[in-house]
Amino acid sequence: MKEKIEKIEKEAKEALQSIIDMQALNEIKIKYLGKKSELSNVLKDMASLSKEERPIIGSLANSIRKEIEEAIFKKEKELEKIVLAKKLESEKIDVTLPSTKIKTGSKHPVNSVIEEIEDLFVSMGYTVEEGPELETDRFCFELLNLPQGHPARDMQDSFYITEEHLLRTQTSAVQARTMLANEEKSPIRMICPGKTYRREDDATHSHQFTQAEGLVIDENISLADLKGTLEIFARKIIGENSKLRFRPSYFPFTEPSYEVDVSCFKCGGKGCNLCKQTGWIEILRFWNGSPKCA
Repeated sequence: MKEKIEKIEKEAKEALQSIIDMQALNEIKIKYLGKKSELSNVLKDMASLSKEERPIIGSLANSIRKEIEEAIFKKEKELEKIVLAKKLESEKIDVTLPSTKIKTGSKHPVNSVIEEIEDLFVSMGYTVEEGPELETDRFCFELLNLPQGHPARDMQDSFYITEEHLLRTQTSAVQARTMLANEEKSPIRMICPGKTYRREDDATHSHQFTQAEGLVIDENISLADLKGTLEIFARKIIGENSKLRFRPSYFPFTEPSYEVDVSCFKCGGKGCNLCKQTGWIEILRFWNGSPKCA
């Protein structure tokens, strides 16, 4: 029986030398260490041995089993290193290769137009001012000559958060903030594009839209300066062949007031469904030299 156990040991170690993958190693493990392995069968036959032989054969069998276990464990670690090396080789990254271009989202059309307007007016010496969208009643109405009970407030159904705070109905609040901040009383040339909010029952109007206002305060500024500025604006933003039309208009919160139309960019002023057959599209309103584009 001793020779049989030693033969099992020799066969197991020789079999381990040719193992190249984990599946084959598991088969060897089952064959030589499993419950139905040859070594287990030998141990079952120890009952037929004499009392003197049993401890000798038992000790030898346990020693051989331990050696086979250690050899299998060593082989398992070797195979794991080989598998890891192959994985690292296949997944390695060449940092010298050009990077893959990452697709990014495009600019929103409204943001693109705002940037064009800002670039144009900055090139003419204007500054771009900003203000909070959550505004106070004082800046949104009272400082603009719209006190409590003023009829113009009825035209702007506002989103009030508290009795004092509301979502601004117009970017004119930024004009008030800019003038108050101008402690040096120096000339002002500014625009203030931004979001505004109004409650609308008309399905053709959004509760949130974008305005771009302009304000100029200086000596010797006249309506001619405003008209020239707006003509540059129309030709740059809308098209070189654009024509403007100024119409006197009435608003309960300003006087004098005008509305400005631009020739329809689709039909060139001939009349179409876009301009409702008039050849003109309203683009802005202004009063006291302050234009407002909506």
